[in-house]
Amino acid sequence: MKKTIYVFNDGEFKRKDNTIYFDGAEGKKYIPVEDVKEIIIFGEVSLNKRFLEYLSQKEIILHFLNNYGYYVGSFYPREHLNSGYMILRQAEYYLDYNKRMNISRLIVQGAVSNMLEVLKYYNNRGKEVNEQIEKINALADNIEECDKTEVLMALEGNIREIYYSAFNTIIDKKDFVFEGRNRRPPQDRINALISFGNTLVYTAVLSEIYKTHLDPRIGFLHTTNFRRFTLNLDIAEIFKPILVDRLIFSLLAKNMLRQTHFEKKLNGILMNEKGRKIFVENWEEKLRTTIKHRDLGREVSYRRIIRMELYKLEKHLMGEKDFTPFVSRW
Repeated sequence: MKKTIYVFNDGEFKRKDNTIYFDGAEGKKYIPVEDVKEIIIFGEVSLNKRFLEYLSQKEIILHFLNNYGYYVGSFYPREHLNSGYMILRQAEYYLDYNKRMNISRLIVQGAVSNMLEVLKYYNNRGKEVNEQIEKINALADNIEECDKTEVLMALEGNIREIYYSAFNTIIDKKDFVFEGRNRRPPQDRINALISFGNTLVYTAVLSEIYKTHLDPRIGFLHTTNFRRFTLNLDIAEIFKPILVDRLIFSLLAKNMLRQTHFEKKLNGILMNEKGRKIFVENWEEKLRTTIKHRDLGREVSYRRIIRMELYKLEKHLMGEKDFTPFVSRW
């Protein structure tokens, strides 16, 4: 199985014969190129055109995050599955407002359903979050009535705010108090974890889009404009609760992340390198985790489920089958 390579050290990437070679502070390392799915770089790394050409040839995406865990950009190689037909279908569904709204509502319904599944999971384990469940259920009834993406996103924001208000009850740790969502820079440790986790899910979805015929530049819930990518932001909404938030709760419940894994920087609170390494190690394990898929009747990894979500969207755009977002059932 191909792997995601995370690079925290400074150094230099090169093509060496027919493989990848990294020269860093911890020495020189050869990385068998056939084992690499994508590379995520945190450190100060230099590379040359020959290296990028090789990655393009091997269809490997390169994501850059800065030392603080913020997304910088991606090297998105020439798309080997480029499809004029699919671009036209995406554009058609985007430009037809009713069709765009239909997909946008389905994405929000998927995201909200997964938020509810997370809350129900912890409610069944003695966490008093029933009030938030009832409030979200009441607001979710309004999703179908939204006829503008701005209204839909505002409603989704209100629902997410209620959802976040349950975090302190679920986490229940004095060193990890959550006082509402803030970002750039995060003002507390929970916000730092959410921002970092969301960045990882955006890049994971972008890498999976690359394996399909879809164009990452044309989203539906998020307005397609001069931003490089938007479709990954759409699909990531569905998976944030069950992948990012559940991972945060799990890491804190097991005391794997502690106060010492954070530091004050850039007028905010950020995870330090040790904290980020713990997070990405468990993030990869989460993506590899398999669950029994109801329709397929066999075990499927969460990373594969992200890809399947994109295939479902392709079928919807081609008029073969209506898109139904993935909703987790534990």
